[in-house]
Amino acid sequence: MIHQPNTLLTQIEATRDHLSRSEARVADYVLSFPASVLELSIEALSKEAGVSEPTVARFCKSIGFSGLKQFKIQLARSLGGGVPFVHQDVSADDTVGAAAAKVIDRSVNALIGLRDRLDSKILNSAVKTLARAKRIEFYGQGNSGIVALDAQHKFFRLGIPTVAYSDPHVHAMAASLLGPSDVVVAISAGGRTLDLIRSVEIAQSAGAKIIGITTGGSPLSQHCTLTLATDVQEDPNIYSPMTSRLVHLAIIDILAVLVALERGPEQIRSLERGKKSVREKRSVT
Repeated sequence: MIHQPNTLLTQIEATRDHLSRSEARVADYVLSFPASVLELSIEALSKEAGVSEPTVARFCKSIGFSGLKQFKIQLARSLGGGVPFVHQDVSADDTVGAAAAKVIDRSVNALIGLRDRLDSKILNSAVKTLARAKRIEFYGQGNSGIVALDAQHKFFRLGIPTVAYSDPHVHAMAASLLGPSDVVVAISAGGRTLDLIRSVEIAQSAGAKIIGITTGGSPLSQHCTLTLATDVQEDPNIYSPMTSRLVHLAIIDILAVLVALERGPEQIRSLERGKKSVREKRSVT
């Protein structure tokens, strides 16, 4: 299946399974005939998609727009300045070079989509929350547990007590010991991992703030103080969630840089001292 070189269409693809059955029919029509949608009224679009006019309105709100007019404006912008390639799913018939190119293209597309969709207001709030935290705990399981470890590796350098947990029993116990000055960053590609959601609930009950890095509108996001949405469509022929992992890692990098800047010049100087401490461990040849 060929996907349109368009970050808004990619977002619609990624959220389609979370829509109602009738809203999904609108999504399917938009994905099949994006340029035609720009010329249609709400009445005409409802007829083409075989749904009611209120369903079209609900579809627009479900993907983050106030109505069809705002949606069409963003769609027009996206169609006019989309990603400069068409990416495809990897198939068994691909050559090594073709498969590699598709994986790279999908990764680039996912990162550009993140750049275009990242909500700067939510990002700013997340940065301030992390910069003021007494302690930061990163929770993730499976592939997201690896991202949590990467986050811990970056944030401990900022001088904030930081830890990463990927074992559900451990992060459940740790969550119960948190307080109002602490922050949990919960990482999940789909946002449906029950153990992770339960640990977040425990952390909330203890008074901690929760920052979610997950799919917007997911069950996990509904328990978060702030959610940095990562609506990424994975290639179904790849058996590891690679593109979502790259997007999550990019968000961690963004947060680490911005928190360092938020904490001021002394933070930058302490980072430099940290770098100096490991220079003697490197070979000079």
